[in-house]
Amino acid sequence: MINLLQDRGYLGISEIVGVIQKQFGEIAKVTVNRDLNALLRLGLIERGGSGRAITYAISGRYSLLQKIDVDHYFKKEADKREAQLRFNLALFPLVHDPLYEDELFHLHKLNKVYQDNIEQLADRSIAREFERLTIELSWKSSQIEGNTYNLLETEALIKEHKEASGHKKEEAIMILNHKTTLDYIVKNKQAFRTISVRDIEHVHRLLTKNLGISPNVRKMPVGIVGTAYRPLDNEFQIREALEQACIEVNNETDPFGKALLLSLLIAYIQPFEDGNKRTSRLMSNAVLLAYDLCPLSYRSVDEIEYKKAVILFYERNNLSYFKKLFIEQFEFAVNNYFRAS
Repeated sequence: MINLLQDRGYLGISEIVGVIQKQFGEIAKVTVNRDLNALLRLGLIERGGSGRAITYAISGRYSLLQKIDVDHYFKKEADKREAQLRFNLALFPLVHDPLYEDELFHLHKLNKVYQDNIEQLADRSIAREFERLTIELSWKSSQIEGNTYNLLETEALIKEHKEASGHKKEEAIMILNHKTTLDYIVKNKQAFRTISVRDIEHVHRLLTKNLGISPNVRKMPVGIVGTAYRPLDNEFQIREALEQACIEVNNETDPFGKALLLSLLIAYIQPFEDGNKRTSRLMSNAVLLAYDLCPLSYRSVDEIEYKKAVILFYERNNLSYFKKLFIEQFEFAVNNYFRAS
C-alpha cells in the first residue's frame, strides 16, 4: 500500500481497493481501511479531504521514519548519492514522536530493569559503575572523533591521570573533557529536563576546552567528511535553528524521544566549528540522566555504522538507522552497567 501511494499520490479508498484487487485479487474494503488506519497511526501516511472525498498519500514523516537499506545506500560515493545537500528548514514540524509505541514500551521496560538494579546497589557500587561507564563513554566518544587512545589507556588517564606515550596531548585533553562534562551533567542533571541553547553551548564549551576550538556559534561554512551535505552557514540562522531544535525537544512528551531528537538535531545543525557530535552525545545523555534513564556509553557501537546513521539523517532526513543504533545501545547499557548480580 505504501508503494502504491508513493507511485500514485493522493488516492481515495475505493481507488486503492480497485488497484489492489486488480493486482492481487479480491480484498475487503474493511481490510484496506484497517491497514490505512494503522499507517495513519504510525505517521507514514496522511489523510486529506472529508466525507466521500477523503484521500490518502505518503506523509512528510514517511521519509523520516521509513527503513532504508543502509548497505545499498552507501555503495555509492558521497557525490553520487541522491541526497538533500542543504539544511531542510521544513524538517522541524515533522520530527515529533520519533519512536513508535512498541519501541517506547521496550525502552521503558528495559529502564525498569535498570531502576530495579540501582535500588539493590550500595552507593559505592553505583559510583564505581558510573566511573566505569564514564571511562567507556569517554573512550568511545573520543574514538568516534579519531582519538587513538585505547580503552586501558583511557582508564589509566581518567583514574590515575597517567597520559599514554605516543599520543598527542590533545587526545588526553579530549578524553578528560568528557569526564569533566559528565561530572557537570550529573551534578546538575535536573536542569536538563528542559533544554536551552545556553545548555548546549555550555556543554560544548566544557567538551572542547583547551583544544583550540571556538566556543561560539560559528560564523563560517563547515564541511563534513563523508558527505556532500552542507549545514547552514549564517550565524543568525544557526542560532535560530538551535532555538527551534530546543522547542521541538522540549515539546516531546517522552524522554527517550527527547534524547534521540537532541542527539540528531545538534549533529544536523552543526552549530560549532568542531565538537558537534561529541556535544550531541553528551546532551542526549544529559536528558537520559535528567529523567532517571540509563545513560549510554556507546561502547559496543561500530563507529563506521554510527557515522553512516548520522549521514543518513544529513542526506535523507531519515532517522530509522540512528534510532536502531540508539535502541541497541540502550539495551547494551542496561545489560552491562549497574547490574545487581
